[in-house]
Amino acid sequence: MSASTLIRASRLLLVAMLLGLSACSLQPHQAPGSSSAPSSKPHPHFAPPPQGPSHWDGQLGVHVLENIPGVYYRQRTYYRWNNGWSWAVQPQGPWQACASSAVPAGLSRHYGQ
Repeated sequence: MSASTLIRASRLLLVAMLLGLSACSLQPHQAPGSSSAPSSKPHPHFAPPPQGPSHWDGQLGVHVLENIPGVYYRQRTYYRWNNGWSWAVQPQGPWQACASSAVPAGLSRHYGQ
């Protein structure tokens, strides 16, 4: 191998390594187990609630209502935790008690049920 071929190969290897390392530095740091930032994109399968602003939380698997703390929405059903799970078809109720198995899994896990 000639010296120019070795130099060219070394430069190519250096560029490849720098590109690989730069991809790591462009990713935002997030602590393990921390919640992801709310997504402004709607979920492709679960429509947002018809009443009031919300954002999709992928870890919980539900839309989080922004104007009603502790109320969540998925598939035409609202959920809330108040010393036990309940559900309703309107964000103001009436609320009916339900088992944690009737709540989306990510939301149920969030409250330790």
